[in-house]
Amino acid sequence: MPDKNRRTAIKGILATTAAFTTTGSLSCFAQNEQKMGTVYQLKGNINHSVCRWCFNDLSVEELCVAAKGMGMKGIDLVGPKDWPVLKKHGLISTMCNGAEISLTEGFNHPQYHATLVKNYSDMIPLVSKAGYTNLICFSGNRNGMDDETGLKNSVEGLKKLLPLAEKHKVVLVMELLNSKVNHKDYMCDRTAWGAELAKRLGSENFKLLYDIYHMQVDEGNVIQTIRDNHQYIAHYHTAGVPGRHEIDDTQELNYPAIMRAIKATGFKGFVAQEFIPEAKDKLASLRKAVQICDV
Repeated sequence: MPDKNRRTAIKGILATTAAFTTTGSLSCFAQNEQKMGTVYQLKGNINHSVCRWCFNDLSVEELCVAAKGMGMKGIDLVGPKDWPVLKKHGLISTMCNGAEISLTEGFNHPQYHATLVKNYSDMIPLVSKAGYTNLICFSGNRNGMDDETGLKNSVEGLKKLLPLAEKHKVVLVMELLNSKVNHKDYMCDRTAWGAELAKRLGSENFKLLYDIYHMQVDEGNVIQTIRDNHQYIAHYHTAGVPGRHEIDDTQELNYPAIMRAIKATGFKGFVAQEFIPEAKDKLASLRKAVQICDV
């Protein structure tokens, strides 16, 4: 989900929209893929998706056409108003949003529980009715709180929603975010904390979103961490380290090795690209990222 840094990046992307509109390059790309009906043949071992906010210079319709042409099955962080567009293109919302208050106001603080329970109680049936599974949630910031208090508070709040989530077969997915660079003071900034929360809740309807970029920044040891905690992970995000840009050989992570490790766990969920493209041809960067991750 967008934070201050993401909003800054999006503003930079939007600033180039006029140039793209003048040349028609992005629209032409989407139109050409639609006309040609070309779909890159993926290997089928990894289910691919892309985060909506990283490509806000495209309409949802254009992103759907491009994603479908790259062999993706869905788009992340798309709310109810755009679900009909996804369905039109045979795609799904691989990570639904819209029930959260913010990244900083989450389940670790009881004063937000009433609002969160209301929001998620309204959203869970909508997600289920649309035929989707994953609904994102956040721990919130510490604001001086210790880990144990945060765990207890989060258990208290989430337990109020789990019966409804279980009834509707919806998974509440808490995102792991780094607190070193992008999300100062965020509580769920270590895999161990998120895994402990999942253990205490003891439900298949609560899991983690393991953001590879964020966890490399905060704790490293990505492959071993995935092997040790894969049973608590419902979803993955990608981006290059450092900088959160392309996942090619300009950055430090070995994404093919990471994807092979994910595959080896028997993971059947989705891997969503969540990098901020630096290249002029943003969709070419996206296509390359999907191919890098298609092991």
